[in-house]
Amino acid sequence: MQAALAVMATQTILSSTPHHFLLPISFNPTISTATSLPLTSSFPGLSLKAATARPYLSFSASAAQKPIAIVASATKKAVAVLKGTSNVEGVVTLTQEADGPTTVNVRVTGLTPGKHGFHLHEFGDTTNGCISTGPHFNPNGLTHGAPEDEVRHAGDLGNIVADAKGVAEATIVDSQIPLSGPDSVVGRAFVVHELEDDLGKGGHELSLSTGNAGGRLACGVVGLTPQ
Repeated sequence: MQAALAVMATQTILSSTPHHFLLPISFNPTISTATSLPLTSSFPGLSLKAATARPYLSFSASAAQKPIAIVASATKKAVAVLKGTSNVEGVVTLTQEADGPTTVNVRVTGLTPGKHGFHLHEFGDTTNGCISTGPHFNPNGLTHGAPEDEVRHAGDLGNIVADAKGVAEATIVDSQIPLSGPDSVVGRAFVVHELEDDLGKGGHELSLSTGNAGGRLACGVVGLTPQ
């Protein structure tokens, strides 16, 4: 009888011992052993010993890691290869930093010496040669003018000048021909013309629409290139 009472007393005391469970929240485990608790008995002549508690894992919280920021390149680039039915050909490269102006580098060969109108046209359609590229790119519905004019087509880029060998090289910086956004020039076409652009000031019936720049010698569609 005394032995049974002793067992019951032991179970009562052990069940009252608090147990702690720690949620693992990092990968830095340490092993710890609980200290044995001294036990006493109300029964004369009976001593009790608690069994050694099982080891448990304790996890310490580590500092939260900072998120990794990935910054995409803000530089956009594009190119157009100019070709036509004549010997005129060339390459136009475009670069835009963030939302700044676009820098256009032009090199055209096979031209007659002198000035030639150089414009961005609305469509990138060359199914019928350069004719199917449509009118000058003009999202604001204005009349033709010079690149520096307030009233102008967005595609009015003035003239390029060919040297005695028929080579024209130019760098144009313009804020109305972005490479992204609703007025992006990607998918449109550059056209180099036969004659000088009069910049809307020549008094000709075509001055305020085309600058009276004559026929279309070569054209190329603008496409994005790797950064």
